[in-house]
Amino acid sequence: MNTYVVLIRGINVGGKNKVPMLQLKECLEQLGYKDVLTYIASGNVILRSDKSAKEIKATIEKVLPVTFKLESNLIKVLVLTRNELQAVIDNRPEGFGDEPTKYHSDAIFLIDTNINDAIAVFDPREGVDKIWPGKGVVYSQRLSALRVKSRLSKIIGTPVYRSMTIRNWATTTKLLNILKEKY
Repeated sequence: MNTYVVLIRGINVGGKNKVPMLQLKECLEQLGYKDVLTYIASGNVILRSDKSAKEIKATIEKVLPVTFKLESNLIKVLVLTRNELQAVIDNRPEGFGDEPTKYHSDAIFLIDTNINDAIAVFDPREGVDKIWPGKGVVYSQRLSALRVKSRLSKIIGTPVYRSMTIRNWATTTKLLNILKEKY
């Protein structure tokens, strides 16, 4: 049985597509997934299954909108193995995430899109934003003192944004720590 991190895009954001974590956990257990654990209310799940990542993604993307009456065009799922999440953390740019009081650092995970299409929609503001391409992820960092001047929000109106899900660096690393502690 494999352990996966499931990142669900489009739930519990800005008051839309509300999905209580307990009900999400129960739904996933009814689908046959084992040891289901949710972490904060932003679509982070760890579970175990004999199914492939591709099968899990397809099932969850199909079932969630129907079960919870969600806007299905907002819902996308990324399923990562422990090694894939570990690689995102291990391959971060030097110093990325090391100064949380100085910088807001995010891992922008890519779902059904490629790094070149994703990077093309960013327009980092000199002295405020920095971005780095990674494997299946864009690393984004904003100077906290100037974050209101950040251009990160400009990506929201782009079509490729629907193929991204953002996790702050603390959440990203916490998910790996949970995997190490409990699985």
